[in-house]
This record gives sequence, C-alpha cells and structure tokens, in this order.
Amino acid sequence: MQETRVYILSDSLGETAERVAHGAAIQFESAANIKVERVPYVVNQEGIDRVLSRAVTGSSVIVYTMVRPELREYLDRAAEARNIPHVDVMGPVLSAFERVVQSPPRLIPGLSHRLDQEYFARVEAMEFAVKYDDGKDPKGIREADVVLLGVSRTSKTPVSLYLANHRLKVANVPLVPEVPVPSEVFREGRLKTVGLIIKPELLMSIRRQRLKSLGLGTSSQYATMDRIMVELDYAWDIFNRLKCPVIDVSNHAVEETATRVLELRNKEALAE
Repeated sequence: MQETRVYILSDSLGETAERVAHGAAIQFESAANIKVERVPYVVNQEGIDRVLSRAVTGSSVIVYTMVRPELREYLDRAAEARNIPHVDVMGPVLSAFERVVQSPPRLIPGLSHRLDQEYFARVEAMEFAVKYDDGKDPKGIREADVVLLGVSRTSKTPVSLYLANHRLKVANVPLVPEVPVPSEVFREGRLKTVGLIIKPELLMSIRRQRLKSLGLGTSSQYATMDRIMVELDYAWDIFNRLKCPVIDVSNHAVEETATRVLELRNKEALAE
C-alpha cells in the first residue's frame, strides 16, 4: 500500500496540528502507512515552497496552523495550484472567534506555547516555595530567586506563595535567636535576600490571636513583649550583617509586601 505523507506546517511548534493529524490518522485501517512530519517555524513563503516541492512528488496532505493571514492565504493558493489536499486548522476558528468577540486577534505565533510555559513555571515556583518554606532545607537558597528572612508571623509564607504566581522561586528562613541562620544565606543568598520586619505591638497582637486560634493561652513567652523585642533585635542584627533591604510589613497586605519585593528585585536586576 502506498505511503501517505502528512506535512504539518506551523509558524510556531505545530503541536496542535500534529495532534489533529494523528487523531485523524488512527481512524483509518491503513494508519501504519500514514507518516506525519512536523515542519515548525515556517515564517515566510520560501519555507512554504520548500515543503510544497516535497509534497507534490507523492501521496501527500498538508495540515497547517498559521496565525498570519498572508501566510495562510499563500499556502492555500499554492497548494490548490499543485492539487495538494490541505487543511487550515487555525484560520476558520480565528475567523469565527473574531466575528463573535468583535475584535481582531493578536496574531502572535506560539502564544499558546508561551502561556503553557508560563503556567508550568508558576507551578514549579509554587512547589519550590512549599519545599523551601520556613527553612526546611537551606539548600534551596542556592536555587532561589529571592530569599525572605523574618521572625515568626511576618507573612513570609504567603508572600512567598504570592511571588510564586509571578514565577519567582522563593525560599524563606525564620529568624530565631536560638537557631543559627544557615550559612547558605551568607554564602549564596546575600544578594537576593529581603528582610521582613514588623512593629512589636502589632506582632504581639498577631501572635496572641494565633495562640487563641490554636486553643492555647496567651501567656506563652512567644507572645510577650520581652521575647518579641529579643527576636526583632536579633532580626535587625542579621539584616545589618547582610546589608539587605528591609520591608516593614506592619498593616500591609500580602500583595503590597510582595509588590515591594518585586520592585526591589527588578531594581537589583537593572543594577546588574
């Protein structure tokens, strides 16, 4: 039985058209004789002509996804002139959407793939934030984009997760006077560390509310002013040693704190 060649043309990766072609091919008993070849990043007429010159010599079908209308129109005319069966996967859908939403498409090749990459980057950053939350594993400091330092209840975890939605890998480390700061912070995290600080009265109130929510008494040393001042003094000592920027999170929403971290990071990136 004669082999059928299916050429997938795309101005991006061509994965969408390839899935459609494979889905159609398996409906035929001769599917084993249908060979699919993907030709990605076809961005001009010359690229189309090269594929057509191969397709015209045998039993061939062209399936294509191109967002640029001039390339779709050229391929349609050229394939028609050579009597090569061809299917435009993207064009009719774009036209239908345009009629309904009443605005033109952006016509950016590879946009869906770019959005997929952004999605998986966010997922990866979220998993990173969970894995390296509260100093669970200081090894993450080496790979982190941002390292947050602060005493307990300074919103380190929620800020880390918010930044993960911006595809930033964040490790956060609690500052406790009795626990030495991981050496990785000084070796590899110094230039990407941000300190979080809070007013002592507010911190005492937050900690007391936390203890109540856990069904514990508010007389715990954790929520006393003496203990809080010891922790905050220790935090400032670490911040000064690192010479890192410090953000006061008092009465600020998580989004505000995260935005400030982003601003600091972008400023540092520009300075580099």
